[in-house]
Amino acid sequence: MTSDADIARSAIFEVIDNQLKAGNPPEVKETLKRLLASGHSEKEARRLLGCVVTVEIFAVLNEGREYDQARYVAALRALPKLPF
Repeated sequence: MTSDADIARSAIFEVIDNQLKAGNPPEVKETLKRLLASGHSEKEARRLLGCVVTVEIFAVLNEGREYDQARYVAALRALPKLPF
């Protein structure tokens, strides 16, 4: 049986994959390349990107805030420092 956490994790990585494919926002791909160049494994880099996606989704769903691309991009640029 698939857990809710597994479903959520899969959805978050799907968001990242879609953003990378679309190149939108471009900072996702830039951040992935930067993290890989600084020695992070691809798995760890994607996990860090996932943290940023999760924080933004939480802000929208639980805090009632609108998606803010500037906030999202700032959090990506701050990685590997986590946005929480």
